[in-house]
Amino acid sequence: MKIFWLFYLLFLITQSCSNIQDTNNGKVTESSYFDYSGRDDKLSGGARMIPINTPSGEYKVWTKRVGNNPKIKVLLLHGGPGSTHEFFECFDSYFPRKNIEYYYYDQLGSAYSDQPDDSSLWNLERFVDEVEQVRVALELDKSNFYLFGISWGGILGIEYALKYQENLKGLIISNMVSSIPLYNKYASEVLGPQLPREVLKEVKEIEAKGEFDNPKYM
Repeated sequence: MKIFWLFYLLFLITQSCSNIQDTNNGKVTESSYFDYSGRDDKLSGGARMIPINTPSGEYKVWTKRVGNNPKIKVLLLHGGPGSTHEFFECFDSYFPRKNIEYYYYDQLGSAYSDQPDDSSLWNLERFVDEVEQVRVALELDKSNFYLFGISWGGILGIEYALKYQENLKGLIISNMVSSIPLYNKYASEVLGPQLPREVLKEVKEIEAKGEFDNPKYM
């Protein structure tokens, strides 16, 4: 029996060394993907608060890393502005199986991040700068850094890529429009006229009165 356990122990050590060797050769195994040893965020489940410099001072934004893969790191940009990272939690069912390292991220003013009462911070250029500061803090670079943006996050991703293309390996955008003024024009000239006449009339009356928070229309 002792001989059996000795051989079993040797087998486990061999498997462990094999996994380490695979990681060193650039391959990601299940054990290396979920290995958080040596990481600063290992005791927080991958979560960390990142300081962000803004024209109004320093604030902190929340991020959370899942997995380890030196070749594929995806930063998730949620919609809004003002939505949250929670929309992306469905990725937990897919990304780990493909060994994709990914980062949840609440933009300033959202969910777990600081929420300053300063409307001057809500402009596209500042958000682009925020994403760049997050990238630097997470040590993502052009060899592995992918942005995934949905809705407003897609607009933010495009603007980031236009300014910092040299830092990106890839950009994925989903469910968004690249120009709100052009979409409003399309909605007014194409989509609106397809509504029943009485419905379109009521919509225009609501817009004219500014009654967007009237429970009747929500």
